[in-house]
Parts: sequence; structure tokens; C-alpha cells
Amino acid sequence: MARTDERFRTAYNALLDVCSNLARTDKLPSELSLADRLDVSRTVVRSALQRLDGEGIIDWNGRDKTLLRKPRKSDRLDVRTEQVSEDELESQFLDWILRFDVPPGTALNVTDMARKFNVPPHSLQEFLASLSRFGLVQRRQKGGWELVGFTTDFAVELSDFRNMLELNAISQLVSLPDDHEIWPQLDALEADHKQLAEQIDSRYHDFSLLDERFHTTIGKIVQNRFVEEFQKVISLVFHYHYQWDKKDERDRNEAAIQEHLRILDAIRTRDEAAALDAARDHLKTSKQTLLSALRIHGRAQ
Repeated sequence: MARTDERFRTAYNALLDVCSNLARTDKLPSELSLADRLDVSRTVVRSALQRLDGEGIIDWNGRDKTLLRKPRKSDRLDVRTEQVSEDELESQFLDWILRFDVPPGTALNVTDMARKFNVPPHSLQEFLASLSRFGLVQRRQKGGWELVGFTTDFAVELSDFRNMLELNAISQLVSLPDDHEIWPQLDALEADHKQLAEQIDSRYHDFSLLDERFHTTIGKIVQNRFVEEFQKVISLVFHYHYQWDKKDERDRNEAAIQEHLRILDAIRTRDEAAALDAARDHLKTSKQTLLSALRIHGRAQ
């Protein structure tokens, strides 16, 4: 597919998204405004408008462009471009939120964001609708989407939910048979924790990745589709919170390593009560660190 045709198809689909947010008989913006919004030339905009007119989606009469009907899925044109997968989009979007690039309450421009994340606008619309179940985005009263953002309430609720999931996982883990694949994985985790502890002065910044691997390994024991839905959000949040607050980072990470080793030791001896007590202590510390990081970024309520 020629690059110019690719550009036209992408712009045409974006223009369909513009029409989707209008009511019948509404007027479309000017050609210049659409060109700026879609980041294409006015020539490409005119070509797209001509096709909309020919498909009976709009009535184009001089400067007036009136919406006659809402676009259908069948109106969209195929665009053969390298696009990110749904999992990649989710990771990139959460990364964008958790690095505090945008403040809560920001209106989300679907066309601009689709370009930023390299996905079709309609795919981004579907993604935002699915993401709204986490409470990070919400629909605006007048249409479109708004970033709710990562707030203190969200952090507290996510931490409490994480507690329930991980404590349940530990209770299941300690009863697994000796030949289960989890035990060699825990052996490797223990060895990596001890190695990092020995090299903590030069490698303390590596702990966030090890922390993510530790909690993911334990959490995946529970085979539950609802748990899996939230696991990526939980992993990303608690991965990033180690990077938000640099104060006493070495000492905090060294202490967290010892907390992990305490949990692993109790799990390996099949002492459920001790493992749960150690996990509660660690999760409490992690929650406090997360809330402290939010205060540093001015997000605490």
C-alpha cells in the first residue's frame, strides 16, 4: 500500500471518529481545523470529505459540511500499518499515567492519543472503554474521555485488593506438592535476592524489577480470569512506585529484600501462618511507600 494511500485511509478513519462524536445535522469543523486536528494536509482532508459525501455520511455544500448519519463499522478502511498489540497499548498507556505525564481531569483527545500510541482511533476508543473498569478513565458528560488519574483513593483501594489476592495465593502455594514447578522458581528468586543483597550498594536500583518478578511469581499460582484482569495494573503500579520516591531508596530496597526472604523462608517450610504474617508486614510497608510517593508528587488528598 502506497504511503499516500495509507495517510488518506488513516485520515479518513480519523474523520469517521470525528463524525461519530457528532449528532445528526451537526456541522463539521472547517477544513483548516480538520487538517490541524488530523495532522494532514488540506488536500488529504478534502479527499476524505469527498468520500464521506459520496458515502452519504455528510452533505458537503460549499463551506457547510452537515452530518447525515453516524458512521458504521463497515465504513472504515483497512490500514496496513505496524500497530501495537492490545497488551502493548495497555502497558504504554499505564506507563504514561504512572509517570505523571498528565494531571487528573485532563480531557483525552482520542485522535492525538491514537497517533501517540500508534493505534487506530476506534481501537483506542474500545481500549478506553475497557480501561474504565479500573477507574483510571471515565466518560465525560458531553462526550469523549477524561483521565481520572492515579489518586490516593485509587492507591489505597488497589493496595487492599492486592492484599486479598496475594494472601490467598500464599495460602494456596504452601499446600502445593513438592514436584510442582513453583519450587525451582522460588529457589531462583531466593538466590537472586541474596545476590542483590550482597551487591546492594551498587545495584539497589535493580530491586524494582526483582520485586515485580517476586510478586508475579507468587500471584500467578491462582488461576483466575478476574485476578489476571487486574494483575498487570497492580504489577505496573507497584513497579513504578519504587521509582517515584528516591529518598532513602537504598535502605528501603535493602529492607524490602529481607522482607521477601522472610516470606520465601516461611513458604518453603510450609508454615502458612508465618508466611501470611510476613506477607502482611511487607504489603503494609509497600502501601506506605506508595502513599509517600504520591505525596511527593502532590497527588495525596
